[in-house]
Amino acid sequence: MKFLIVGLGNIGSEYELTRHNAGFLVLDQLAEKLNTKFESDRLASYAEGKYKGRHLHLIKPSTYMNLSGRAVLYWMNTLKIPKERVLVVVDDIALPFGNLRLRAKGSSAGHNGLKNIEEQLGGNQYPRLRFGIGDDFSKGRQADYVLSNFSKKELEQIMDPILRSIDIIFAFTTIGINQTMTQFNQ
Repeated sequence: MKFLIVGLGNIGSEYELTRHNAGFLVLDQLAEKLNTKFESDRLASYAEGKYKGRHLHLIKPSTYMNLSGRAVLYWMNTLKIPKERVLVVVDDIALPFGNLRLRAKGSSAGHNGLKNIEEQLGGNQYPRLRFGIGDDFSKGRQADYVLSNFSKKELEQIMDPILRSIDIIFAFTTIGINQTMTQFNQ
């Protein structure tokens, strides 16, 4: 059985440790756990690995956040993976830093990467793992906040939610979304 795991973020070293790149950070660690490496490919950095007999195809779109849907749709079609076996890992300002929430579907909540995926896929009926980055910004400063680097304190604490994200991804691919939500959502 094949799965497409998508980490949202922006390419380039200047974005590497920004809050908006939480999805990329999770996928980097997932690739390490699967003992695989990302290579530049069509519309994304791509890696693949196996977990308990499942084929995990990992992408980090190289289209920049606002055009992530192009890469998701391309890889879904190329690999022939249905929406229900796609999992998008995305930063979320509505959740406190480090909190995680798995959903089978949902609104974009103003997130431009999710908005573009919805446009490309024709709806919001796809699983997503929301990675809390908090909302410690002044009115009108949301873009600056998500594009700023994690604080030193957050970087000291970030490995725990990244590793929990990987546990959720592995559960999603083996026991399904409903059981995984029951097990991991608080």
